[in-house]
This record gives sequence, structure tokens and C-alpha cells, in this order.
Amino acid sequence: MLAKLLHRFLVMASIRKIVVAHDFSEPAGRALDIALDLASRFGASVTVVYAYELGLPPVPFGMDPIPELDERNARAGRAALDEMVSRTKAGGFSAIEGVLREGVPWTEIDALAEEIHADLIVMGTHGRRGLTHAWLGSTAEKVVRTAPCPVLTVRAQAHAS
Repeated sequence: MLAKLLHRFLVMASIRKIVVAHDFSEPAGRALDIALDLASRFGASVTVVYAYELGLPPVPFGMDPIPELDERNARAGRAALDEMVSRTKAGGFSAIEGVLREGVPWTEIDALAEEIHADLIVMGTHGRRGLTHAWLGSTAEKVVRTAPCPVLTVRAQAHAS
């Protein structure tokens, strides 16, 4: 039933620009695969965004964030993003670009979607619950509540037991 509703929505919708929020995790990789499939079907472009916060991971109380660590994290994020975009283009999908954003991830994802007039945001979700969810929060949950366009969330593949 859900698949039929999603199909009906996608057929009626005009999808030209898709934002994929990426954090280099398994759910984000699955989200990118789904976004590329949708983009191919609709002739849409894909913008992959990696948003990061300065000063993370949290530093002990009383210590200043280490600027070199922030710079190293930004360089590593840019390199991973560029490599992902290059690999995707080499695979035959050329309407893709990568964007690195510094700031609170959910606000940066929303802002980018607004700036480029995205028709859809696709992002992975880790499915955290309980204390882990309360402590880390959920970027996906915040984007779903605040995004300027529809959001498709993708869970990590369930492991066979």
C-alpha cells in the first residue's frame, strides 16, 4: 500500500532537483542509491550535501576546540564528497554535484534545499532510539519537521537473523 502511495505521489510530482544529505554512513549510501534511481527516472539533478559542525566531537569542559582538527575534518569531508561525486559520474550519472556546508546539519540541509528550490530531500536515518536518540538527536527527524519540500528517509538495511 505504501509503495502504491509513494508511486502515485512521484508520478504526480515534478521532481527536477533532489538534495541528498550524506554523512558517509550505510543509510546515507542507500539514500544516495535511491535518489540516483529517482533522478534517472525523472531526469532530475542531484546535489549531495555533507554538513558538519565545528568543534565536534565535543571537547572536554574548559578546553577550546582545536582549529587544526576542524580543518582536518573539513578537508576529509571535502575529499570524501569529491570522490563520491567522481565515482558517481564515472558510473554514468553526470547531473550530480557535491556541496560541503559548515553549520548545524539539519539547518544547512534545509537551507540548501530552499536555496536551490529542491523538490525532494532524500536522507538516511540511523534509527536510534531511547537515550542514544535523546543524546544525539535526529537530524532526519528535524529535517522532516522543517524542510521546505518533501523528505524521503531511508533506513539501514535490516540484517538477517
